Amino acid sequence: QWVQALQLFREMAGSRVEKDTITFNAAVSVCEKGEQWVQALQLFREMAGSRVERNTITFNAVVSACGKGEQWMQAVQLFREMADDSVERTSITYNAAVSACEKGWEW
Repeated sequence: QWVQALQLFREMAGSRVEKDTITFNAAVSVCEKGEQWVQALQLFREMAGSRVERNTITFNAVVSACGKGEQWMQAVQLFREMADDSVERTSITYNAAVSACEKGWEW
């Protein structure tokens, strides 16, 4: 399902619908649920390049995706990046980061 969802997201470029935080968050979340951490991270970086705001929901989804992909160092880096970007961390953020470390045996 994640492939089809990303295809629809990419088709937005040819339409009048502008990609924003909400549409990017939906795409990142689809990747997280599909355990596609590389795709989630690419979208996350694309947001920065497109000057689309990355919020707590964005970070939570990409940290979780990296955790599911056993990329604990990337997850921790993103967790730290939240503070650099002044994005609020929630209990979901902490749980995702701890879970990523647990999956990488870094606890």
